[in-house]
Amino acid sequence: MLVRLQSAIGRDDLVEQMVLIPEPKRSSLTNSQTSNAINLIVGYNASPNSHTALDIAFWIAHQTRLATNQQVVVQAVYVVEQNQSEKSLDKVNWADYLTSCECGVSNMYQSATSVLTQPKIKGISQSLQAQTVTHLEQADKILWQARSLAEEWQGSFKSHLRFGNVATELAKVVKLEAADVLLLGCKSINHKMIQALGFNFPCAILGIPNGIDE
Repeated sequence: MLVRLQSAIGRDDLVEQMVLIPEPKRSSLTNSQTSNAINLIVGYNASPNSHTALDIAFWIAHQTRLATNQQVVVQAVYVVEQNQSEKSLDKVNWADYLTSCECGVSNMYQSATSVLTQPKIKGISQSLQAQTVTHLEQADKILWQARSLAEEWQGSFKSHLRFGNVATELAKVVKLEAADVLLLGCKSINHKMIQALGFNFPCAILGIPNGIDE
């Protein structure tokens, strides 16, 4: 995938710069190897670097679809950190309110709404403190930005809203979705997020290369 991306943008150093944690050795065929779909997970928080990582993921997905006709699903994960959320979050049955959005972008606005719609927020606001509702509204806006970028690329997209430790929740989604690659807005293996995820990660971890916007 990175070789195709290198060819598309005229770079020859992406593998060296972007592969922060290499793909683990596999002793047998995994779900990702036997499945028709390729899953690219992106840690997204609307920061410039995470936005670049998401853009690169859609770029990779586009190039892969052109070359192989394989389905590629880009999935954005936004984690509300534990110290940002209220204790009252634990008292809510989030399964009743939060759903993942998975659809082709061409049908996105017809068949799917925002992960957290205004009616849902109104429905739970009476049981949550005002600060908690603010966190949910902020999360809704952040994931909407990710879906807007997905619309530009005309690709398949899925979003996740999680609560807790960022590294822990990213790892959970990677395992749940049998991800092929995790993309982060990091430029070095020394980044604290890479250190938190550890070096025995179940899939390759890619960062963003220097000078990608030049």
